[in-house]
Amino acid sequence: MWMVSAAHKSSGKTTLSIGLAAAMARRGLRVQTFKKGPDYIDPMWLARASGRDCINLDPYLSAEADIRDAVLARMAGADVGFVEGNKGLYDGLSLDGSNSNAALAKLLDLPVVLVIDARGMTRGIAPLLLGYQAFDRDMRFAGVILNQLGGSRHESKLRAVIEHYTDLTVLGAVQHDPAIALDERHLGLMPDAEVHDAHARIGALAQAVDTQVDLSRLIERCAPRQAPADTPRLRFPDAAAAAPAAPAADPVRIAVARDAAFGFYYADDLSALQAAGAELCFFDTLLDAALPAGVDGLFIGGGFPEMFIGPLSANQGMRASVRQAIDAGLPTYAECGGLMYLSRRIHFGGKQAEMVGVIPGEVRMQARPVGRGYVHVEATEHHPWLGAQVAAGAPVQWRGHEFHHSRLDGLPDGTRFAWRVSRGHGIDGSHDGVLVRQCLASYTHLRHAAGTCWPEHFVAQVRRWRDAHRLTASFLTPAVHSLGDRSHADAQ
Repeated sequence: MWMVSAAHKSSGKTTLSIGLAAAMARRGLRVQTFKKGPDYIDPMWLARASGRDCINLDPYLSAEADIRDAVLARMAGADVGFVEGNKGLYDGLSLDGSNSNAALAKLLDLPVVLVIDARGMTRGIAPLLLGYQAFDRDMRFAGVILNQLGGSRHESKLRAVIEHYTDLTVLGAVQHDPAIALDERHLGLMPDAEVHDAHARIGALAQAVDTQVDLSRLIERCAPRQAPADTPRLRFPDAAAAAPAAPAADPVRIAVARDAAFGFYYADDLSALQAAGAELCFFDTLLDAALPAGVDGLFIGGGFPEMFIGPLSANQGMRASVRQAIDAGLPTYAECGGLMYLSRRIHFGGKQAEMVGVIPGEVRMQARPVGRGYVHVEATEHHPWLGAQVAAGAPVQWRGHEFHHSRLDGLPDGTRFAWRVSRGHGIDGSHDGVLVRQCLASYTHLRHAAGTCWPEHFVAQVRRWRDAHRLTASFLTPAVHSLGDRSHADAQ
Protein backbone atom coordinates (compact mmCIF):
# COMPACT_ATOMS: atom_id res chain seq x y z
CA MET A 1 0.00 0.00 0.00
CA TRP A 2 1.19 3.55 -0.72
CA MET A 3 0.17 7.21 -0.96
CA VAL A 4 0.01 9.15 -4.22
CA SER A 5 0.87 12.78 -3.51
CA ALA A 6 2.37 15.75 -5.31
CA ALA A 7 4.42 18.90 -4.87
CA HIS A 8 1.34 21.08 -5.29
CA LYS A 9 -2.32 21.05 -6.27
CA SER A 10 -3.24 20.39 -9.92
CA SER A 11 -0.19 18.24 -10.62
CA GLY A 12 -2.32 15.54 -12.23
CA LYS A 13 -2.28 13.10 -9.33
CA THR A 14 -6.02 12.40 -9.60
CA THR A 15 -5.95 11.45 -13.27
CA LEU A 16 -2.84 9.35 -12.64
CA SER A 17 -4.51 7.72 -9.64
CA ILE A 18 -7.54 6.84 -11.76
CA GLY A 19 -5.21 5.38 -14.38
CA LEU A 20 -3.25 3.43 -11.75
CA ALA A 21 -6.43 1.93 -10.27
CA ALA A 22 -7.81 0.98 -13.68
CA ALA A 23 -4.49 -0.37 -15.03
CA MET A 24 -3.95 -2.61 -12.01
CA ALA A 25 -7.58 -3.77 -12.06
CA ARG A 26 -7.16 -4.71 -15.74
CA ARG A 27 -4.27 -6.92 -14.68
CA GLY A 28 -6.63 -8.84 -12.42
CA LEU A 29 -5.59 -7.21 -9.13
CA ARG A 30 -8.16 -6.33 -6.49
CA VAL A 31 -7.48 -2.62 -5.96
CA GLN A 32 -8.67 -0.70 -2.91
CA THR A 33 -8.51 3.09 -3.16
CA PHE A 34 -8.73 5.78 -0.50
CA LYS A 35 -8.94 9.58 -0.76
CA LYS A 36 -7.62 12.00 1.84
CA GLY A 37 -9.92 14.74 2.99
CA PRO A 38 -13.50 15.75 2.23
CA ASP A 39 -14.16 14.92 -1.41
CA TYR A 40 -16.98 13.23 -3.30
CA ILE A 41 -15.97 13.50 -6.94
CA ASP A 42 -12.49 11.95 -7.01
CA PRO A 43 -13.78 8.89 -5.08
CA MET A 44 -16.52 8.41 -7.70
CA TRP A 45 -13.90 8.12 -10.45
CA LEU A 46 -11.58 5.96 -8.34
CA ALA A 47 -14.43 3.61 -7.45
CA ARG A 48 -15.43 3.27 -11.10
CA ALA A 49 -11.80 2.62 -12.09
CA SER A 50 -11.14 0.00 -9.40
CA GLY A 51 -14.55 -1.62 -9.10
CA ARG A 52 -14.55 -1.10 -5.33
CA ASP A 53 -15.85 1.74 -3.15
CA CYS A 54 -13.26 4.46 -2.53
CA ILE A 55 -13.10 5.45 1.14
CA ASN A 56 -12.31 8.94 2.44
CA LEU A 57 -9.70 9.34 5.18
CA ASP A 58 -9.99 12.70 6.91
CA PRO A 59 -7.68 13.48 9.85
CA TYR A 60 -9.67 16.62 10.69
CA LEU A 61 -12.99 14.80 11.01
CA SER A 62 -11.81 11.36 12.16
CA ALA A 63 -9.75 10.01 15.05
CA GLU A 64 -6.49 8.25 14.20
CA ALA A 65 -7.85 4.93 15.43
CA ASP A 66 -10.89 5.29 13.16
CA ILE A 67 -8.65 5.92 10.15
CA ARG A 68 -6.56 2.83 10.90
CA ASP A 69 -9.69 0.73 11.40
CA ALA A 70 -11.18 1.94 8.11
CA VAL A 71 -8.03 1.02 6.20
CA LEU A 72 -7.80 -2.40 7.84
CA ALA A 73 -11.45 -3.17 7.13
CA ARG A 74 -11.38 -2.08 3.50
CA MET A 75 -8.03 -3.71 2.68
CA ALA A 76 -9.49 -7.09 3.60
CA GLY A 77 -9.31 -9.17 0.46
CA ALA A 78 -7.53 -6.49 -1.61
CA ASP A 79 -4.27 -7.23 -3.41
CA VAL A 80 -3.04 -3.63 -3.49
CA GLY A 81 -4.26 -0.30 -2.21
CA PHE A 82 -3.32 3.33 -2.21
CA VAL A 83 -4.39 6.69 -0.81
CA GLU A 84 -4.73 9.64 -3.15
CA GLY A 85 -3.68 12.76 -1.27
CA ASN A 86 -5.19 16.21 -1.59
CA LYS A 87 -3.16 19.30 -2.51
CA GLY A 88 0.58 18.96 -1.91
CA LEU A 89 2.38 16.45 0.28
CA TYR A 90 3.12 18.89 3.10
CA ASP A 91 0.01 21.07 2.72
CA GLY A 92 -2.62 21.18 5.44
CA LEU A 93 -4.54 23.39 7.86
CA SER A 94 -2.06 23.20 10.73
CA LEU A 95 1.30 24.93 10.91
CA ASP A 96 2.83 21.76 12.35
CA GLY A 97 1.48 19.67 9.47
CA SER A 98 -0.48 17.37 11.76
CA ASN A 99 -3.31 17.00 9.22
CA SER A 100 -1.17 17.02 6.09
CA ASN A 101 -0.79 14.22 3.58
CA ALA A 102 2.65 13.55 5.03
CA ALA A 103 1.18 13.07 8.51
CA LEU A 104 -1.40 10.61 7.16
CA ALA A 105 1.32 8.69 5.30
CA LYS A 106 3.34 8.39 8.51
CA LEU A 107 0.27 7.41 10.54
CA LEU A 108 -0.35 4.51 8.16
CA ASP A 109 3.36 3.81 7.55
CA LEU A 110 2.95 4.36 3.81
CA PRO A 111 5.66 5.12 1.26
CA VAL A 112 4.92 8.11 -0.96
CA VAL A 113 4.77 8.10 -4.75
CA LEU A 114 5.40 11.73 -5.64
CA VAL A 115 3.76 13.07 -8.81
CA ILE A 116 5.64 16.00 -10.37
CA ASP A 117 4.12 18.26 -13.01
CA ALA A 118 7.36 18.67 -14.94
CA ARG A 119 6.24 21.18 -17.57
CA GLY A 120 9.06 23.66 -18.17
CA MET A 121 11.43 21.89 -15.77
CA THR A 122 14.85 20.32 -16.35
CA ARG A 123 17.71 20.73 -13.86
CA GLY A 124 15.43 22.61 -11.47
CA ILE A 125 13.67 19.40 -10.56
CA ALA A 126 16.68 18.34 -8.45
CA PRO A 127 16.43 21.01 -5.71
CA LEU A 128 12.67 20.51 -5.63
CA LEU A 129 13.00 16.79 -4.94
CA LEU A 130 15.93 17.23 -2.56
CA GLY A 131 13.93 19.80 -0.62
CA TYR A 132 10.97 17.45 -0.29
CA GLN A 133 13.28 14.76 1.06
CA ALA A 134 15.10 17.08 3.45
CA PHE A 135 12.00 18.79 4.83
CA ASP A 136 10.99 15.67 6.75
CA ARG A 137 13.65 12.98 7.03
CA ASP A 138 11.09 10.54 8.37
CA MET A 139 9.18 10.51 5.09
CA ARG A 140 9.63 7.41 3.00
CA PHE A 141 9.56 7.92 -0.77
CA ALA A 142 8.90 4.97 -3.06
CA GLY A 143 9.74 7.05 -6.09
CA VAL A 144 8.60 9.71 -8.52
CA ILE A 145 6.18 9.75 -11.44
CA LEU A 146 6.96 12.54 -13.89
CA ASN A 147 3.84 14.03 -15.45
CA GLN A 148 2.97 16.31 -18.35
CA LEU A 149 6.26 15.70 -20.15
CA GLY A 150 7.02 17.47 -23.41
CA GLY A 151 8.49 14.51 -25.26
CA SER A 152 11.23 11.87 -25.14
CA ARG A 153 14.09 14.42 -24.99
CA HIS A 154 12.45 16.15 -22.04
CA GLU A 155 12.04 12.80 -20.30
CA SER A 156 15.69 11.83 -20.90
CA LYS A 157 16.95 15.11 -19.42
CA LEU A 158 14.81 14.78 -16.32
CA ARG A 159 15.81 11.16 -15.74
CA ALA A 160 19.49 12.10 -16.05
CA VAL A 161 19.12 14.98 -13.57
CA ILE A 162 17.24 12.88 -11.02
CA GLU A 163 19.71 10.02 -11.29
CA HIS A 164 22.71 12.35 -10.93
CA TYR A 165 21.52 14.51 -8.01
CA THR A 166 19.12 12.32 -6.03
CA ASP A 167 18.61 8.75 -4.91
CA LEU A 168 14.95 8.71 -5.95
CA THR A 169 13.57 6.12 -8.34
CA VAL A 170 11.67 7.28 -11.41
CA LEU A 171 8.68 4.94 -11.50
CA GLY A 172 7.07 6.45 -14.57
CA ALA A 173 7.09 9.27 -17.08
CA VAL A 174 3.74 10.27 -18.55
CA GLN A 175 3.70 12.45 -21.64
CA HIS A 176 1.40 15.46 -21.99
CA ASP A 177 -1.72 14.28 -23.82
CA PRO A 178 -4.91 16.38 -24.00
CA ALA A 179 -6.80 13.24 -25.02
CA ILE A 180 -6.60 11.80 -21.50
CA ALA A 181 -7.47 15.01 -19.65
CA LEU A 182 -10.69 15.00 -17.61
CA ASP A 183 -13.08 17.95 -17.65
CA GLU A 184 -13.19 20.11 -14.54
CA ARG A 185 -15.69 22.32 -12.74
CA HIS A 186 -15.47 24.56 -9.66
CA LEU A 187 -15.24 21.58 -7.28
CA GLY A 188 -12.59 19.79 -9.36
CA LEU A 189 -13.36 17.02 -11.84
CA MET A 190 -16.81 16.69 -13.32
CA PRO A 191 -18.65 13.76 -11.68
CA ASP A 192 -18.32 10.56 -13.66
CA ALA A 193 -22.11 10.27 -13.95
CA GLU A 194 -22.14 13.44 -16.07
CA VAL A 195 -19.45 12.22 -18.48
CA HIS A 196 -21.08 10.11 -21.18
CA ASP A 197 -17.81 8.40 -22.16
CA ALA A 198 -16.44 7.96 -18.63
CA HIS A 199 -15.68 4.28 -19.22
CA ALA A 200 -13.70 5.06 -22.37
CA ARG A 201 -11.78 7.85 -20.65
CA ILE A 202 -10.82 5.56 -17.80
CA GLY A 203 -9.69 2.99 -20.34
CA ALA A 204 -7.49 5.58 -22.05
CA LEU A 205 -5.96 6.56 -18.71
CA ALA A 206 -5.35 2.91 -17.87
CA GLN A 207 -3.58 2.40 -21.18
CA ALA A 208 -1.42 5.52 -20.71
CA VAL A 209 -0.39 4.43 -17.22
CA ASP A 210 0.15 0.81 -18.22
CA THR A 211 2.60 1.81 -20.94
CA GLN A 212 4.36 4.69 -19.16
CA VAL A 213 4.51 3.62 -15.51
CA ASP A 214 6.41 0.58 -14.27
CA LEU A 215 3.58 -0.93 -12.25
CA SER A 216 5.51 -4.01 -11.19
CA ARG A 217 8.33 -1.91 -9.82
CA LEU A 218 5.91 0.45 -8.10
CA ILE A 219 4.20 -2.43 -6.31
CA GLU A 220 7.58 -3.92 -5.40
CA ARG A 221 8.87 -0.60 -4.03
CA CYS A 222 5.73 -0.19 -1.92
CA ALA A 223 5.77 -3.62 -0.32
CA PRO A 224 5.52 -3.53 3.49
CA ARG A 225 8.95 -2.95 4.94
CA GLN A 226 10.51 -5.31 7.43
CA ALA A 227 10.26 -4.08 10.99
CA PRO A 228 11.04 -5.42 14.47
CA ALA A 229 8.29 -7.56 15.90
CA ASP A 230 7.45 -4.94 18.55
CA THR A 231 6.99 -2.14 15.99
CA PRO A 232 3.29 -1.25 15.56
CA ARG A 233 2.29 -1.50 11.90
CA LEU A 234 -0.90 -2.07 9.98
CA ARG A 235 -1.33 -5.73 9.10
CA PHE A 236 -4.04 -6.24 6.55
CA PRO A 237 -6.49 -9.13 7.08
CA ASP A 238 -7.45 -11.54 4.35
CA ALA A 239 -10.86 -11.75 2.75
CA ALA A 240 -12.09 -14.38 5.21
CA ALA A 241 -11.73 -11.87 8.04
CA ALA A 242 -14.13 -9.43 6.40
CA ALA A 243 -17.47 -11.01 7.25
CA PRO A 244 -20.42 -8.83 6.15
CA ALA A 245 -22.66 -7.46 8.84
CA ALA A 246 -25.94 -9.26 9.34
CA PRO A 247 -28.95 -7.30 8.03
CA ALA A 248 -31.24 -5.69 10.59
CA ALA A 249 -34.14 -7.84 11.71
CA ASP A 250 -36.70 -5.06 11.19
CA PRO A 251 -35.14 -2.51 8.82
CA VAL A 252 -36.59 0.88 7.99
CA ARG A 253 -36.71 1.73 4.29
CA ILE A 254 -34.95 4.96 3.34
CA ALA A 255 -35.21 6.35 -0.18
CA VAL A 256 -31.87 7.75 -1.39
CA ALA A 257 -31.64 10.03 -4.45
CA ARG A 258 -28.76 8.79 -6.58
CA ASP A 259 -28.38 9.99 -10.15
CA ALA A 260 -26.50 12.52 -12.29
CA ALA A 261 -27.84 15.44 -10.23
CA PHE A 262 -27.27 13.94 -6.77
CA GLY A 263 -24.27 11.71 -6.19
CA PHE A 264 -22.35 13.14 -3.24
CA TYR A 265 -22.41 10.26 -0.76
CA TYR A 266 -19.65 8.72 1.33
CA ALA A 267 -19.62 4.96 0.88
CA ASP A 268 -18.93 4.33 4.55
CA ASP A 269 -21.80 6.62 5.56
CA LEU A 270 -24.18 4.60 3.40
CA SER A 271 -22.77 1.48 5.05
CA ALA A 272 -23.34 3.10 8.46
CA LEU A 273 -26.98 3.74 7.58
CA GLN A 274 -27.36 0.05 6.75
CA ALA A 275 -25.57 -0.98 9.95
CA ALA A 276 -27.97 1.23 11.91
CA GLY A 277 -30.90 -0.69 10.46
CA ALA A 278 -31.77 0.94 7.14
CA GLU A 279 -32.62 -0.67 3.83
CA LEU A 280 -31.52 1.79 1.14
CA CYS A 281 -33.86 2.24 -1.83
CA PHE A 282 -32.11 4.25 -4.55
CA PHE A 283 -34.15 6.34 -6.97
CA ASP A 284 -33.55 8.77 -9.83
CA THR A 285 -34.92 12.31 -9.50
CA LEU A 286 -34.51 12.86 -13.24
CA LEU A 287 -36.12 9.73 -14.63
CA ASP A 288 -38.36 8.11 -12.01
CA ALA A 289 -41.97 9.26 -11.75
CA ALA A 290 -42.18 9.15 -7.95
CA LEU A 291 -40.50 7.98 -4.75
CA PRO A 292 -40.10 4.23 -4.14
CA ALA A 293 -43.18 2.67 -2.61
CA GLY A 294 -43.55 2.26 1.12
CA VAL A 295 -40.47 4.16 2.28
CA ASP A 296 -40.10 5.37 5.86
CA GLY A 297 -37.52 8.12 5.27
CA LEU A 298 -35.78 10.16 2.58
CA PHE A 299 -32.12 11.17 2.08
CA ILE A 300 -31.08 13.58 -0.69
CA GLY A 301 -27.35 14.17 -0.81
CA GLY A 302 -25.30 16.83 -2.54
CA GLY A 303 -24.52 17.23 -6.19
CA PHE A 304 -24.96 19.73 -8.99
CA PRO A 305 -28.74 20.25 -9.33
CA GLU A 306 -28.09 23.63 -10.97
CA MET A 307 -26.76 21.75 -14.01
CA PHE A 308 -30.07 19.89 -14.31
CA ILE A 309 -32.66 22.51 -13.41
CA GLY A 310 -34.59 21.88 -16.63
CA PRO A 311 -35.02 18.09 -16.25
CA LEU A 312 -35.51 18.34 -12.48
CA SER A 313 -38.24 20.92 -12.91
CA ALA A 314 -39.83 19.03 -15.80
CA ASN A 315 -40.21 15.89 -13.68
CA GLN A 316 -43.35 17.20 -11.99
CA GLY A 317 -44.38 13.77 -10.78
CA MET A 318 -41.22 13.34 -8.72
CA ARG A 319 -41.39 16.88 -7.35
CA ALA A 320 -44.99 16.34 -6.29
CA SER A 321 -44.17 12.97 -4.74
CA VAL A 322 -41.33 14.43 -2.66
CA ARG A 323 -43.40 17.45 -1.63
CA GLN A 324 -46.41 15.34 -0.59
CA ALA A 325 -44.21 12.97 1.41
CA ILE A 326 -42.47 15.75 3.33
CA ASP A 327 -45.76 17.61 3.88
CA ALA A 328 -47.10 14.38 5.41
CA GLY A 329 -44.20 14.30 7.86
CA LEU A 330 -41.81 11.83 6.22
CA PRO A 331 -38.44 12.15 8.02
CA THR A 332 -36.06 13.69 5.48
CA TYR A 333 -32.41 14.69 5.47
CA ALA A 334 -30.99 16.82 2.63
CA GLU A 335 -27.44 18.07 2.20
CA CYS A 336 -26.43 21.06 0.04
CA GLY A 337 -27.66 20.02 -3.43
CA GLY A 338 -30.58 18.32 -1.70
CA LEU A 339 -31.41 21.58 0.07
CA MET A 340 -31.36 23.36 -3.30
CA TYR A 341 -33.74 20.79 -4.79
CA LEU A 342 -36.21 21.25 -1.92
CA SER A 343 -36.33 25.05 -2.33
CA ARG A 344 -38.96 26.94 -4.31
CA ARG A 345 -36.71 27.54 -7.30
CA ILE A 346 -33.10 27.71 -8.44
CA HIS A 347 -31.69 30.73 -10.29
CA PHE A 348 -28.65 29.91 -12.43
CA GLY A 349 -27.08 31.26 -15.61
CA GLY A 350 -29.83 33.78 -16.26
CA LYS A 351 -32.50 31.09 -15.94
CA GLN A 352 -34.76 29.93 -13.15
CA ALA A 353 -36.73 26.75 -12.61
CA GLU A 354 -39.30 25.52 -10.13
CA MET A 355 -38.13 22.93 -7.62
CA VAL A 356 -39.96 20.92 -4.95
CA GLY A 357 -41.05 23.99 -2.98
CA VAL A 358 -40.91 22.57 0.55
CA ILE A 359 -38.35 25.12 1.76
CA PRO A 360 -39.83 28.67 1.61
CA GLY A 361 -36.78 30.24 -0.03
CA GLU A 362 -35.04 30.53 -3.38
CA VAL A 363 -31.53 29.47 -4.34
CA ARG A 364 -29.27 31.79 -6.33
CA MET A 365 -25.96 30.57 -7.70
CA GLN A 366 -22.91 32.81 -7.12
CA ALA A 367 -19.68 33.21 -9.06
CA ARG A 368 -17.54 32.60 -5.97
CA PRO A 369 -17.90 30.15 -3.06
CA VAL A 370 -20.33 31.25 -0.36
CA GLY A 371 -19.22 28.58 2.11
CA ARG A 372 -16.01 26.62 1.78
CA GLY A 373 -14.10 24.37 4.18
CA TYR A 374 -14.68 22.66 7.50
CA VAL A 375 -17.60 23.67 9.72
CA HIS A 376 -18.37 23.36 13.41
CA VAL A 377 -22.05 23.19 14.31
CA GLU A 378 -24.02 22.87 17.54
CA ALA A 379 -27.51 21.40 17.65
CA THR A 380 -30.41 23.62 18.65
CA GLU A 381 -33.39 22.56 20.71
CA HIS A 382 -35.36 22.28 17.45
CA HIS A 383 -33.12 19.56 15.98
CA PRO A 384 -35.32 16.58 15.00
CA TRP A 385 -32.65 14.02 15.92
CA LEU A 386 -30.84 15.73 18.80
CA GLY A 387 -33.28 18.23 20.27
CA ALA A 388 -34.22 16.03 23.23
CA GLN A 389 -30.55 15.77 24.24
CA VAL A 390 -30.12 19.53 23.96
CA ALA A 391 -33.28 20.15 26.01
CA ALA A 392 -31.92 17.80 28.67
CA GLY A 393 -28.81 19.95 28.97
CA ALA A 394 -26.44 17.82 26.87
CA PRO A 395 -25.03 20.04 24.08
CA VAL A 396 -24.16 18.30 20.83
CA GLN A 397 -21.29 19.73 18.78
CA TRP A 398 -20.34 18.11 15.49
CA ARG A 399 -17.91 18.80 12.67
CA GLY A 400 -18.54 18.64 8.96
CA HIS A 401 -17.64 20.48 5.78
CA GLU A 402 -19.25 22.72 3.17
CA PHE A 403 -18.49 23.87 -0.35
CA HIS A 404 -21.34 25.73 -2.02
CA HIS A 405 -21.58 28.44 -4.63
CA SER A 406 -25.21 29.15 -3.82
CA ARG A 407 -27.12 31.14 -1.26
CA LEU A 408 -30.63 30.60 0.06
CA ASP A 409 -32.71 33.80 0.01
CA GLY A 410 -36.17 34.77 1.23
CA LEU A 411 -36.58 32.60 4.31
CA PRO A 412 -39.42 34.04 6.43
CA ASP A 413 -39.00 35.40 9.92
CA GLY A 414 -39.33 32.66 12.49
CA THR A 415 -37.63 29.99 10.38
CA ARG A 416 -36.35 27.23 12.64
CA PHE A 417 -32.80 25.95 12.30
CA ALA A 418 -31.21 22.70 13.43
CA TRP A 419 -27.68 24.10 13.78
CA ARG A 420 -25.85 27.09 15.19
CA VAL A 421 -22.64 27.61 13.21
CA SER A 422 -19.45 28.51 15.09
CA ARG A 423 -17.12 27.88 12.16
CA GLY A 424 -18.21 28.12 8.54
CA HIS A 425 -21.07 29.90 6.80
CA GLY A 426 -24.04 27.57 6.59
CA ILE A 427 -27.14 29.42 5.43
CA ASP A 428 -26.61 32.88 6.90
CA GLY A 429 -23.22 32.79 8.65
CA SER A 430 -24.75 31.85 12.00
CA HIS A 431 -27.29 29.12 11.31
CA ASP A 432 -27.70 26.06 9.14
CA GLY A 433 -30.21 23.28 8.74
CA VAL A 434 -33.62 24.65 7.74
CA LEU A 435 -36.41 22.72 9.46
CA VAL A 436 -39.75 22.10 7.78
CA ARG A 437 -41.93 19.52 9.55
CA GLN A 438 -39.65 16.45 9.90
CA CYS A 439 -37.26 17.61 7.17
CA LEU A 440 -33.75 18.90 7.90
CA ALA A 441 -32.03 20.57 4.93
CA SER A 442 -28.50 21.86 5.44
CA TYR A 443 -25.48 23.15 3.53
CA THR A 444 -23.28 21.21 5.97
CA HIS A 445 -22.09 17.78 4.84
CA LEU A 446 -21.75 15.38 7.77
CA ARG A 447 -19.35 12.45 8.08
CA HIS A 448 -19.90 9.35 10.17
CA ALA A 449 -16.68 9.89 12.16
CA ALA A 450 -15.28 11.07 15.49
CA GLY A 451 -18.58 10.99 17.36
CA THR A 452 -20.64 12.46 14.52
CA CYS A 453 -22.93 9.45 14.45
CA TRP A 454 -25.60 11.02 12.26
CA PRO A 455 -26.68 7.77 10.53
CA GLU A 456 -27.73 6.23 13.85
CA HIS A 457 -29.65 9.34 14.87
CA PHE A 458 -31.38 9.74 11.51
CA VAL A 459 -32.36 6.07 11.38
CA ALA A 460 -33.71 6.37 14.94
CA GLN A 461 -35.87 9.32 13.86
CA VAL A 462 -37.11 7.35 10.85
CA ARG A 463 -37.88 4.33 13.03
CA ARG A 464 -39.83 6.41 15.57
CA TRP A 465 -41.92 7.89 12.78
CA ARG A 466 -42.40 4.53 11.09
CA ASP A 467 -43.51 2.83 14.27
CA ALA A 468 -45.93 5.65 15.07
CA HIS A 469 -47.42 5.64 11.58
CA ARG A 470 -47.45 1.98 10.55
CA LEU A 471 -51.21 1.99 10.06
CA THR A 472 -51.31 5.27 8.14
CA ALA A 473 -48.20 4.89 5.98
CA SER A 474 -50.45 4.20 3.00
CA PHE A 475 -50.55 7.95 2.29
CA LEU A 476 -47.64 7.35 -0.10
CA THR A 477 -49.24 4.58 -2.11
CA PRO A 478 -51.25 6.54 -4.74
CA ALA A 479 -48.29 8.69 -5.78
CA VAL A 480 -45.47 6.19 -5.94
CA HIS A 481 -44.31 3.18 -7.85
CA SER A 482 -41.91 0.40 -7.02
CA LEU A 483 -38.34 0.38 -8.29
CA GLY A 484 -38.26 -3.38 -8.10
CA ASP A 485 -35.01 -4.94 -7.00
CA ARG A 486 -32.72 -1.88 -7.11
CA SER A 487 -30.52 -2.51 -4.10
CA HIS A 488 -27.49 -0.90 -2.53
CA ALA A 489 -25.28 -3.44 -4.22
CA ASP A 490 -26.76 -2.59 -7.64
CA ALA A 491 -25.88 1.06 -7.20
CA GLN A 492 -22.21 0.57 -6.32
